Amino acid sequence: MIRRVIHDWELRLAEVSRHERRVRPFEWGDDWIDEAPILLPAGTPPPSSPRDRVAAWVQRVMADTHAFYTPAPTTDYEFTPEASPGEGASLIYPSGYTTPHPENNVVYARYFPADPLVKRRGGTARARRAVVVLPQWNADADGHVGLCRLLAKIGIASIRISLPYHDRRRPTELVRADYLVSSNIVRTLQVCRQAVRDVRLALWWLRDQGYERLGLLGTSIGSCLAMLTACHEPLVKAQALNHVSPYFGDVVWRGLSTEHVRRGLDGHVACEDLRDLWAPISPWSFLDRIPDLATLMVYARYDLSFPVDLSRALIEEWRRRGLPLKVRVLPCGHYTTGAAPFKYLDAWYLGRFLAQRL
Repeated sequence: MIRRVIHDWELRLAEVSRHERRVRPFEWGDDWIDEAPILLPAGTPPPSSPRDRVAAWVQRVMADTHAFYTPAPTTDYEFTPEASPGEGASLIYPSGYTTPHPENNVVYARYFPADPLVKRRGGTARARRAVVVLPQWNADADGHVGLCRLLAKIGIASIRISLPYHDRRRPTELVRADYLVSSNIVRTLQVCRQAVRDVRLALWWLRDQGYERLGLLGTSIGSCLAMLTACHEPLVKAQALNHVSPYFGDVVWRGLSTEHVRRGLDGHVACEDLRDLWAPISPWSFLDRIPDLATLMVYARYDLSFPVDLSRALIEEWRRRGLPLKVRVLPCGHYTTGAAPFKYLDAWYLGRFLAQRL
């Protein structure tokens, strides 16, 4: 009974934006490959098809993902103090990866300082703590700002980052942030790469402001990007992950939110192909590199966008490896996580975990 009610609710919420979801044609996206062709031994023919070129490039990426995900440092941060309490200061800086769209190559973020009255625990000085917050796909400019305000009240500063092709980063040709997740194979890889690099630049800024304990809070695709960041950025000490999956492609293939992307992919690649092609953006690829950091995973029992069996598979493997993990289950679905009363329960889980583990 409850399952049917929540699923019906999920379908109604998904229907609200269905008219904006465009089925785009399938593309290998080999024009997004941004490195010089590999030098092959004499007499060895180069990859002859776009599929082969993309597969060969993915193999090279997986051989050195630290290079793939590490941006050049920058000092070009533009900071503007908040105009009124609770609105957040403005932090603008150049993206760690350059795309063909100039609007998307600037990162817009909001910085929320911690409440200055929250300084001590148990009579001892508290380390300066901060979190980078990664909202869900197609979040508007105010998405997760409420969470940032909650974190401030419990003594944790935060940077709420606008993901690539979102908000002010979206070119006029787009209605939604389609280029972050799409039926273009390499573009999806490169734009997720861009997001991870942008998050690392935000973490480096926080470090340079004197923050000693740094963490991540990610929701939906934000949780995937947070895990990828944590596997490549040693500054991260804790991560709170809201809706999780081991494989990027499986969520796209099976999820309610990405049905239109699946339609663009169908007939050109299979779900099993996506596990290989999108290995650089799938957390499963990096479980051997997960550092010993505090991790919370939250999933929704009736989720139609991040299938529950995928969430449980990642949790089971995490536990099998003996990695630190706390799990919470929401009695709702993916879209309904943002509705009352579930959003309050979710915020309690996320905030309490970060307050205890950072």
